[in-house]
Amino acid sequence: MSSLGGMLPLVLMFVVLYFIMIRPQMKRQKEHRAMIEALAKGDEVATAGGVLGKVTRLGETTLHVEIANGVEVQVQRSAVSQVLPKGTIK
Repeated sequence: MSSLGGMLPLVLMFVVLYFIMIRPQMKRQKEHRAMIEALAKGDEVATAGGVLGKVTRLGETTLHVEIANGVEVQVQRSAVSQVLPKGTIK
């Protein structure tokens, strides 16, 4: 009986850790994956490196982003950190 009482704080700590750290991280990953899969031509995006641009072409794992008139860069889909509202980039 005493060994069960000794393990209770450890189990309780793991449960709290799960709800405070692990579960929210899994939720953010799921939302990011859904956002990346929903990317479409014409979307305005911000990359993890801080580059803002408009999606011009989509590939399986990469996409082409126009960062200025006539200037395109190729980035990995996973590098997109957020989709911006239309009209953000002038």
